[in-house]
Amino acid sequence: MELVRNRRALHRIVWYVICPLLLLVGCNSVTHETGNEPPPFSKRTHVTETPEITFSRVDELLENMTLEEKIGQLLVVGFEGKTYGDELDRLIRQYHIGGIILLGKNISYPAGMLKLLNESKKANADYEIPLFMSVDEEGGRVSRLPSSMKKLPAAEYVGLAGDETFAYKTGEYLADLLHAFGYNMNYAPVLDVHSNPKNPVIGDRAFSSNPEVVADLGIAVMKGMTDHGIISVVKHFPGHGDTHVDSHLSLPVIEKTIEELHETELIPFQRAIDEQADVIMVGHIMFPKLDDAYPSSLSKKIITDLLREEMGFEGVVITDDMTMGAIVNEYTVPNAAVQSFIAGSDLLLIAGDYENQVGTINALLDAVQAGIISEERIDESVKRILKLKERYRLNDELIEEIDLDSINRKFIELLG
Repeated sequence: MELVRNRRALHRIVWYVICPLLLLVGCNSVTHETGNEPPPFSKRTHVTETPEITFSRVDELLENMTLEEKIGQLLVVGFEGKTYGDELDRLIRQYHIGGIILLGKNISYPAGMLKLLNESKKANADYEIPLFMSVDEEGGRVSRLPSSMKKLPAAEYVGLAGDETFAYKTGEYLADLLHAFGYNMNYAPVLDVHSNPKNPVIGDRAFSSNPEVVADLGIAVMKGMTDHGIISVVKHFPGHGDTHVDSHLSLPVIEKTIEELHETELIPFQRAIDEQADVIMVGHIMFPKLDDAYPSSLSKKIITDLLREEMGFEGVVITDDMTMGAIVNEYTVPNAAVQSFIAGSDLLLIAGDYENQVGTINALLDAVQAGIISEERIDESVKRILKLKERYRLNDELIEEIDLDSINRKFIELLG
């Protein structure tokens, strides 16, 4: 579908984000002392320049991992505070978690963020498998940048511009920005269709109410990131755009048939799958006409039968945060996480509470020992995770400094 160029909307974007022009008030660069050599996964700077990958190393790693190590790789965890602490240290060193997520509660000034990310990597440096260093950086109101830095506009404004090249460059800028801090995974773009104006959680986070526009622009942003070495996580499958309830607070219900979903909500996700999306986040939404027992993030009918078998997705499935109200109002986090894994998830995002994180690891271990989950099923997900880390040549290399001047110039080049 050919998109209409909307010059006035583009001018609106420029006005919205260009003033003030400077990203920061203060220093031009942020430094942090390094001293650890990166683990064996090599650095990846640009996907299209990466030589053909073989996964023999993945098989070797998997063969030598203990069950406890495998289960650790299934978790991406959040943590309290703006500094590196004992609980996060144990999760990395003892439990060998798959990755971390920084949330608003963890964001400080640029040098503090750099130190926090570097200390997390340093703790993992003696382990062969690098961490996912992840963040929600959509632009607009969902941003995890220090307050002194300018944010990209929300997806709605990119949608109003209707320019795939601009959308791609937005993804490219996000990749450069996140690499500067040492991230390697971003929970963006949103592929939800803004079909319900009363939606309390999506709104301007969506590109459009037109599913084809969402697909065109969302995939452009996705490729802008992935072509420049940041893992893009598209979300929130099978679609959060037509809800009346915020899933952070309680469980939304969408009374649509599979045929209706195929007409709107599933179009961007199917297009992303066809364009080799690496990771899809499943939201916490009840679709009673698809599964009247479980919400989407816990549903085998939605994750395995629909997403994997019908739509053909072979990549990594990650849950939305398992500590959101949509889940914890009805389940314990460990029980919900086990059910989600049984349903077909690979990565379990648990953004807070150390007890829930360790409890989930123990619950998964108990489920394997009880025969509820086979170790072959564990291996299936861990292999997907390791392949993704190898495909993007992830490593735990420390970032010596943030070149804020360069980030500022790229921001102005994009929107100036």
